[in-house]
Amino acid sequence: MADGAPDKTPGTVRLREASLRPVGSFGAVVARELQLAVRRPADVLNPLFFFSVVATMFPLAVSPLPQVLEVIGPGIVWVAALLAALLPLNGLFGQDFDDGTLEHYVMSGQSLVAICFAKTVALWLVAALPLVLASSVVAETYRLPLEALPVLVLALAVGSFALCALGAVAAALTVGVQRASALIALLVLPLMVPVLIFGTRAVSLAGAGDPVAGPVYLLLAIGLAAALLAPIAAAVALRISLD
Repeated sequence: MADGAPDKTPGTVRLREASLRPVGSFGAVVARELQLAVRRPADVLNPLFFFSVVATMFPLAVSPLPQVLEVIGPGIVWVAALLAALLPLNGLFGQDFDDGTLEHYVMSGQSLVAICFAKTVALWLVAALPLVLASSVVAETYRLPLEALPVLVLALAVGSFALCALGAVAAALTVGVQRASALIALLVLPLMVPVLIFGTRAVSLAGAGDPVAGPVYLLLAIGLAAALLAPIAAAVALRISLD
């Protein structure tokens, strides 16, 4: 490269424009991921389509009776949303690994923890947030009471972020592995069982008019722990995977 020529390596331009502080790299990576999502609308539409199809097919297969749908509705919406959120995890670090961007992240001097957290936030905004918003519409299929909808949206928002954070760790551990989607699912799904239980319980209690503070607080604790610890674990896993 000639002296003074700009570095056009994919993924590095915005990082070079950012400051050396973690906040700078966080904003640059989030902006980059959102721009890439705009260019790849399938990253948003595929999980949303999968969630909508799975959630709306169950009433046709099980029973259209309102009393049955009210019982099975929270669990089905939660399972469909969590499975749909798994779809984009394989590409979280895989594309950056293939084009060399991931190595530039590691060698850039930026905080790798901040970069992993930024990619987790971007993944949640692109893949999980549309599912959370669509859940309130799908919930009408299961005759969920109106007072349960805010609890459903809040619980899914927290639970899906925890899934994205844990999925980032699994994606970092399997980066470079061919067809790692099944392996990521095997790593993440057992860890999501508490989130599924507490989230479903919170929605069921809200639908029955009972207090929901207990399961909601537990979900918030899990989400906070995932937000604090998962980026650190993902950064360590990336360094190990690239060595």
